[in-house]
Amino acid sequence: MKLVKYSLITLMIFSFSINAQEIINLYQGAVPNSINSKVEEKAHSGMFSGVTIPTLEMYLPENEKSAGAAVIICPGGGYSVVVYQAEGIQAAKEFAKNGVTAFVLKYRLPDDSTMTDKKIGPLQDALQAIKIVRENASKWRIDVNKIGIMGFSAGGHLASTAATHFDKAVIENSNKTNLRPDFLILIYPVISMRDSLTHPDSRNKLLGKNPSKEIIELFSNELQVDADTPPAYITHAGDDKLVDADNSIIFYEELKRHNIPAELHIYPRGNHGFVLRQKTENWIAPIINWMKSSDWYNKNK
Repeated sequence: MKLVKYSLITLMIFSFSINAQEIINLYQGAVPNSINSKVEEKAHSGMFSGVTIPTLEMYLPENEKSAGAAVIICPGGGYSVVVYQAEGIQAAKEFAKNGVTAFVLKYRLPDDSTMTDKKIGPLQDALQAIKIVRENASKWRIDVNKIGIMGFSAGGHLASTAATHFDKAVIENSNKTNLRPDFLILIYPVISMRDSLTHPDSRNKLLGKNPSKEIIELFSNELQVDADTPPAYITHAGDDKLVDADNSIIFYEELKRHNIPAELHIYPRGNHGFVLRQKTENWIAPIINWMKSSDWYNKNK
């Protein structure tokens, strides 16, 4: 497969279970679906706002630990910010320690002042990330058939959108690269845009305040599951007061109805963002076990 060259912003070397970190621009030249604006990206408290130039930050495992699998991580933030450090970098480092090549996606935040169609901006970036990773899989020692996507909260909506809308023609793909993620990992995800389930702030940011019924249903990902939706690992807290755990439960039920392998963990307590109050290795351990039992690791790992 032809490798595509992407611009390298920076390269740093780490000594703890990670060989190298690269930050890669998702697009060469103009960013699609963008319009000129005065919005500027700002970093604060481990988060980003005003993102208009999307990137991937890569964490490679040590050669002898590489499991061949890769995961693209979509941090949450209600489509208002990207919780980059806590729901991105920390998870990526732990995956790399466990042999999984990890990529943190800093995706564009939907904004009418920066995009022609804000509804598809984050999805474009998620699918472009999959395209980059798959086209460069051999270069990064990744099995081209073991590339997954992961999302937290509103990032879970983005990840599940990529898993159910990967066949939408929203990015340039003249190479006809496979944009379907091979597996899906969802952490307290927003799944639905329907009134009874959605996180209102996420919906307003992505779809606007008065979306049509058709648009609401299109971006309610429990309604978009079909036989091609990838296998999934899903976790949520039953007492989540921000994003109803029924988002995860209903999505799981749809996966089951379509005979898609899925694993669901509902914890009785923890509220929203419960993984942020645990050691990263503790909550990632069950995911690693699921990946191994589901053959997303190379057989010798």
